[in-house]
Amino acid sequence: MATVNIRVATAEDAALILRFIRELAIYEKAESSVQTDEAGIRASLFGADAKARALICEAGGEAIGYAVYFYNYSTWLGRNGIYLEDLYVSPQQRGSGAGKALLQHIARIAVAEGCGRFEWSVLDWNEPAIRFYEAAGAKPQSEWTVYRMEGDALQAFAEG
Repeated sequence: MATVNIRVATAEDAALILRFIRELAIYEKAESSVQTDEAGIRASLFGADAKARALICEAGGEAIGYAVYFYNYSTWLGRNGIYLEDLYVSPQQRGSGAGKALLQHIARIAVAEGCGRFEWSVLDWNEPAIRFYEAAGAKPQSEWTVYRMEGDALQAFAEG
């Protein structure tokens, strides 16, 4: 495989990122859950008030993956952390070291910025991802259950 290059994504990458998001959603058996479009990606990742950041992974001049992350906060540590929302490498490039390079790149950002944690979620059936993350030294947090409020439930709760 060609040398992996990781770069900060730009607004011009919005269509590429959306393509990768759709590919990831297909892999995760949730294609119909993708509700954003190119304009939504451009606004949420590259707009003036963007809270998340994106990276593009390239090999041989071709984009082969991406990652999206944002900062969270630990009251117990009194420090920021990084939450990895997405890490995706094209199927034909998996096993090439690209995913590890993306993960290490973000880990280096976390260390350089004094973050206390680097966290993410993985689907419980995604054995290849679980093996990959555990091989990197990550440990599952089985004592925590993720809760989510979205769509109509979020709207109804907010309204009171």
